[in-house]
Amino acid sequence: MSDLQIGLIVLGVLLILMVLGFNWWQDRRVRRKMQAHFPSNEHDPLFGGTGQEGSAAHVPHGTTSPSSQRREPAFNGAAPASAAAGAHAETPPAASGAPHAEGDDGEEADPACEVVIEVTFAEPVRGGDLLPVTQSMRSAGRKPMRVFGLTDDQRHRARLRTDERYGALQIAVLLANRSGPLTAIEWSQAWARAQDLGERFDAAIEGPDQQAVLEQAARLDDTCAALDTQVGLTLLLGGAQPAAEVLAVARDLGFIHDGPRLVWMSDVGLPRFTLTRGDGAAFDAGMGGVERLNLLLDVPCSPPDERAFGRMVDVGRQLSQRLRAELVDDQGKPLADASVAVIDERLQVLFGQLEQAGLRAGSERALRVFS
Repeated sequence: MSDLQIGLIVLGVLLILMVLGFNWWQDRRVRRKMQAHFPSNEHDPLFGGTGQEGSAAHVPHGTTSPSSQRREPAFNGAAPASAAAGAHAETPPAASGAPHAEGDDGEEADPACEVVIEVTFAEPVRGGDLLPVTQSMRSAGRKPMRVFGLTDDQRHRARLRTDERYGALQIAVLLANRSGPLTAIEWSQAWARAQDLGERFDAAIEGPDQQAVLEQAARLDDTCAALDTQVGLTLLLGGAQPAAEVLAVARDLGFIHDGPRLVWMSDVGLPRFTLTRGDGAAFDAGMGGVERLNLLLDVPCSPPDERAFGRMVDVGRQLSQRLRAELVDDQGKPLADASVAVIDERLQVLFGQLEQAGLRAGSERALRVFS
């Protein structure tokens, strides 16, 4: 082999090493920039080391467990189990989309309740090419997914834009909600979609180990359970009344439409409680009569209120008078005046527990995990 051939081989090897080194440096720079957009979790009570592991378990809807059944403040029952002591509430990350830095979007992944898969492209990709793929990445099983982007000029985006180029993406998968913790199948679905994205656009995929993800999901699910409380009232109309008349009365009292249900809004723009038909139908569905109405206070999804239950009772009594209905509790018993203050006291304890657990009632994080 001649000296020229040896020299060319050495030169080729050096060029390959230089390309690999440059790609490694670029990948590391993009990853650090993406991590800089994570909210600080040093003192977030939803992360390990806060004593939350001893909380009662969060039971998905439709299931029960002798040691982890969801507790509700009944009219003659015990108060909800206490949340872990010593934890401090952490303000959830902004979700308004308003800029928190020049050119950046404010909404970002929440590592307290979402797991992130990082997708780093070998070369920046146009948003117009990415959107047809990412717009279909709405959920993995029953767990919502969100996609965030990092532009080639290092701008964080909560929503991809067709006229920008992106060097990396974050795929955030919800760890737990009322369907239960993220399962191995759901995580595999999310990972498969990320891999498909990587294959289409020549990208490196990184994410935590599956076992670590499932353990984090189980811990979040455990933390939420004793705090997941809903309190209901029932209106018995004593006979079928036209749905249109019932709807008119509810609207006159201040309820507004939210899909098939009606909601009573708070002064901060969040539902305080909801009104639904007993048969589950929408109020404007057909001409059938209404015989029963349900009022529901979803405590984690409602903003804190000193009279959370009492306010719903007041509105329920107005409805019962206008509709000539009987107002009863969720056990079907007539509502006792003395019980209203007791329930409100118990709910104040629960609002405090949610705050301590980093799941302030009505916050973006609470709305996400109690969906």
